[in-house]
Amino acid sequence: MTVLSQEIRPMARRVPPREISHDDLQLLRLLATGLPVDGVARRLDLSERTVRRRTRVICDRLGFSTAIEAIVWAARRGLV
Repeated sequence: MTVLSQEIRPMARRVPPREISHDDLQLLRLLATGLPVDGVARRLDLSERTVRRRTRVICDRLGFSTAIEAIVWAARRGLV
């Protein structure tokens, strides 16, 4: 187990996957590809501000402080 994984695991509230909407997963998947926020916004036909806000809401719901933590959480569960 890496140091990063040791830090991330206790931070998650263990939210069941069913509480993550399809739209939330779509946003996390695009962020996971390395697209910048403006690229994600163009793909989803949203404003950059909306992408940032939705990312913050997803992180808050999952109990993470960064999008990277949320992406790692989703990846470990095979969601992204």
